Amino acid sequence: MREALYTPQYQPNGKEVAVIETSKGTVKVKLAGKDAPIHVGNFVELSQKGFYDGLKFHRYVPGFVIQGGDPNTRTASSSDVARADGSPFSKFGMGGPGYRIREEFSTNPNNKHLDGTLAMARSQDPNSAGSQFYLCLGPQPFLDSGYTVFGQTINGIEVVRNLRAGDEIVSITIENA
Repeated sequence: MREALYTPQYQPNGKEVAVIETSKGTVKVKLAGKDAPIHVGNFVELSQKGFYDGLKFHRYVPGFVIQGGDPNTRTASSSDVARADGSPFSKFGMGGPGYRIREEFSTNPNNKHLDGTLAMARSQDPNSAGSQFYLCLGPQPFLDSGYTVFGQTINGIEVVRNLRAGDEIVSITIENA
């Protein structure tokens, strides 16, 4: 059964900052609520519910991205998640919140994948993002026309660069929400 498209109730005010506490340190990301209100609203709601707390980053590609937000990593050990990174048989990278959100890369006037950009992962369907996000490890302009950018790292880029598969998302809180 196909998951329904979800529209968040939270309406961004344009001042939100995500504070991502990881096992390697803290990252602060200015969210782009005016450019990607559905993605920011969804991320704020999931963060406020504690959805991301205790999940692990499950995908690391040097010079490309570090990805997290899959609830399938919640009960797995960090070493199991790290070992599965890159395996085509891994269950990590398949989970979500039980719904999908509409893409905004076609309407976001600032949809640029820069170093430290926060964006939503998805499957082949453009309207399939849910909870999985990635942080860019360097500019990735070829992603601009297919993946929605909804934030930019403003503090902790060195932490982003040191994250690996298996590292934990301790919590995500939202300032100014």
